[in-house]
Amino acid sequence: MLLKHFFIGKIAHSSYILAGKNSCAVIDPQRDVDLYITQARALGVEISHILQTHLHADFVSGHIDLAKKTGAKIYVAKSAQCRFDHVALAEGDVIELEDMLLQVLETPGHTPEHLSYVVIDKSRSDSPVGVFVGDTLFVGDVGRPDLFPDMADELAGKLYHSLHDKLLKLPDYVEVYPAHGAGSLCGRAMGAKWRSTIGYERLFNSALQIKDKSEFIESLTQDMPPAPDHFSRCSDINRQGPAQLADLAIMEELSAAMFKERLRNHDLLVLDTRSYHAYAGQHIAGAWHLDLNGNFPTFAGWVLPTDNDILLVADDYKKALQANTWAQRVGVDRIVGYLDGGMSAWAVAGFRTSGLKLISAEDLHDMITGGTDFVLLDVRAPLEYAENHINGAINIPVADLRTRHDELNRDKTTVLICSSGNRSSLGASILEQHGFVDIYNVAGGMTGYSAAGYTRECRACVNPHGSRYFTNFSQVLKHWDVE
Repeated sequence: MLLKHFFIGKIAHSSYILAGKNSCAVIDPQRDVDLYITQARALGVEISHILQTHLHADFVSGHIDLAKKTGAKIYVAKSAQCRFDHVALAEGDVIELEDMLLQVLETPGHTPEHLSYVVIDKSRSDSPVGVFVGDTLFVGDVGRPDLFPDMADELAGKLYHSLHDKLLKLPDYVEVYPAHGAGSLCGRAMGAKWRSTIGYERLFNSALQIKDKSEFIESLTQDMPPAPDHFSRCSDINRQGPAQLADLAIMEELSAAMFKERLRNHDLLVLDTRSYHAYAGQHIAGAWHLDLNGNFPTFAGWVLPTDNDILLVADDYKKALQANTWAQRVGVDRIVGYLDGGMSAWAVAGFRTSGLKLISAEDLHDMITGGTDFVLLDVRAPLEYAENHINGAINIPVADLRTRHDELNRDKTTVLICSSGNRSSLGASILEQHGFVDIYNVAGGMTGYSAAGYTRECRACVNPHGSRYFTNFSQVLKHWDVE
């Protein structure tokens, strides 16, 4: 038995190859699947099985592409009612892979159709060695059950039983192989380690310390972070069977003149993927801004309209390709062109641009203490805002600005702040689309503001390996008597 782990940052997704001497299984593959084929070739094994723990909500899976390229069979829960050729699984089924057995457990809770796979290496023992838990159990956390709002209480109850009556019945030494780590929105307070053991999580996972079922349900159905728009879309795409990457539109290289001509089609969108500093200096009016260096895929899936073709602005062709790959991973499949030569080519062609005022933490502090009349708009998530914010700031999470911009006064100076400058720049691009002109973005965000000594340190902002967007510290710590 050989286990290979693959990890994608930003969406914090883990996938795996489980290999024997001649064949292997890929568990929860990402959409761009060539890395598994390359790895299998290096190991000298054939990809014979593709195992899905559940219909992933935060990304489009690679099961269809991988099956087409390798001929491997796809294994997925019968209850998922998938619309592609597959082997339907239920509780008690066993998959044989050379001298390994994978025992199927139905572990609903994060999603209704969730499975876990218990691995037994018969060459060594009849006892289990590990379990692929998908999004049921994480390092330091459990899967969120509120992605189906009308079923949140029901799913939280099922999650409780999946954990306590199934996974925690496994021996303490059994390794835990989750599908996500810190930074994913499929949980609330995941650890940065990629794997754990049943015994360690039994002792130290804060969610598992809640023994009372009703309290467990309450803890996972109240004060939960918002679920991005693409979560429901991706689940359905994965159920239907995603389009193959080879069938998607090719991203054309467009000169500045060609790019501008394409914009005569008012259904087209412009997406600027450069740093927020570069975007502030000069950008095409009306462009969406998503800094490729930030959590680009999550917010691309969250805020970008899905019914429009998209033209990219990037630093160079390589960065444009990276942005397109990240977008496709979350189901944004309609990037049809990019600006060859970037904003330099646009400027040399003499075409009109817009700009954005970028200010420092000290500048913001001077505005606050100097009595300047402006609106301070904090676009972080509610839990971040509650953890620490500047007095007088209005909190509208950045994705909500698409529908709540009318709550703000277009005639007033608006200063946007987040934890770093990335989300606030996205927010500025949304406000610009709706007629706001006097807009400032705070470079460095609350991280810089606290570093300058103007407010206390934000625990969510400075945690480099955790979720800096949605951590609810009170929920995480209260079962440990930590203040």
